[in-house]
Amino acid sequence: MIAGDKKPTNINKIKVLIVDDSGFARSVIAQELQTDPEIEIVGLAKDGIDAIEKVKRLSPDVVTMDIIMPEMDGLTALQHIMEESPTPVVMLSALTTSNAEVTIRALELGAVDFFLKPSVLSPLGDAQSKADLIAKIKLAAKTTTLKNLKPRLLRTAQPFKAPHEAQGAKNPNRVVVIGSSTGGPRALMQVIPNLPADIDAAILVVQHMPSLFTRSLAERLDSISILRVREAQDGDEILRSRVFVAPGDYHMIVTDGHLHLHRGPPVLGVRPCADITMESVASAYGNRSVGVILTGMGIDGTAGAALIKAAGGMVIVEDESTCTVNGMPMSVIKAGHADYIVPIHQMAAKLTSICLEKVPTRKATARRP
Repeated sequence: MIAGDKKPTNINKIKVLIVDDSGFARSVIAQELQTDPEIEIVGLAKDGIDAIEKVKRLSPDVVTMDIIMPEMDGLTALQHIMEESPTPVVMLSALTTSNAEVTIRALELGAVDFFLKPSVLSPLGDAQSKADLIAKIKLAAKTTTLKNLKPRLLRTAQPFKAPHEAQGAKNPNRVVVIGSSTGGPRALMQVIPNLPADIDAAILVVQHMPSLFTRSLAERLDSISILRVREAQDGDEILRSRVFVAPGDYHMIVTDGHLHLHRGPPVLGVRPCADITMESVASAYGNRSVGVILTGMGIDGTAGAALIKAAGGMVIVEDESTCTVNGMPMSVIKAGHADYIVPIHQMAAKLTSICLEKVPTRKATARRP
């Protein structure tokens, strides 16, 4: 049990500040995190105002932040922390539509990741959920470029959408699959809103997150982009200048120019999986396919990138300097599949230029080695 704030006793441990208006929640989270010998709880905060002061005074390595609190909520506190004392923050969110919307906004503002709060507070205890939270804390502590946590100026909401004649044409020049995980929502918000209305491509986004959150992500991207962005539905036709976000808990594939969703087994521990979508696109569109791998942990996207390359397509990965976590891009680079390595603020321009290059319309079936 944590009696109060304290100085860290071991500089090698990950120092965590827990922010929650519920004393019970603070206690449970602290007890669970303290079961790991690599983590030390250096403080507890009851609201956003308390959190801001303690981040400055205690210099934690990671902050867990509740969303709904009195005095100052988690989103407002996050904004202050990112501006004044950039620190990796993991948001604790309930699985509700309103909380999903706020969580997406928090990720946009610089939160490293989020965790579904009810699972870790379950009276029965969920060993896997607790292990997942500990893993997220450890991953957050490894985010090395704190300057990248600070909010960046994003394109504001557009006053109009491109006219229907500029969007929605069949047979796009390119079909792009963007795969991302930890740090992905914020990265996507620096790419999708900066793509032009007449980009000659259909864009399929595979972001690792639950369904309510993928819907909120699509809605947020749509609100700040010229392109039309929506969460994919089974049977959607693949059209030029449209962006489709794979719904959480479903794999997304392409068949005969349409999207199809299925709940096959998780691949690499995730569903949706970028590899699944990339394999499908490589098979259907051959040298017209483009793979883009953004920030994230793990190796999702590496096998898919190999198939896109084998089909004659192109692969772009995010540069390490702007990644929250460099696992997925580095895996593609090490496998030798990256054509371009691009920082996130240049990704939209690079993708646009590739989509301007006309390619012969031919189908090349890519098969697994």
